[in-house]
Amino acid sequence: MLGIFYILLFWAVGNGISLLMGGYLPGSIIGMILLFAALCLRLVRPGRVRPAARFLLGSMALFFIPYGAGLVESYGLILDHLWAIVLSAAVSTVLVLLCTGHVFQKLNRRSK
Repeated sequence: MLGIFYILLFWAVGNGISLLMGGYLPGSIIGMILLFAALCLRLVRPGRVRPAARFLLGSMALFFIPYGAGLVESYGLILDHLWAIVLSAAVSTVLVLLCTGHVFQKLNRRSK
């Protein structure tokens, strides 16, 4: 139970910081970075968070059900803009692959 408290505490603190910063970075991301830092600095023991984290990871598929229902509800809108969705997905995938490959090659050269 203490693990859920830590996760929710860092989530709430992250949301607070996000509001203070104008919402440019999501509070959940800030909270996870803070939780990671607390785990690395041993302010929070991993054994306390591990059971709650395993439960949440095991239940992760349930968190996508509302988004799937939203996609089904927006079926007509998706069909109207399907070409733009497919094109942007393809272009962004190619760009990510190229950038990742380029960075890997640069880092690989430096390590030799």
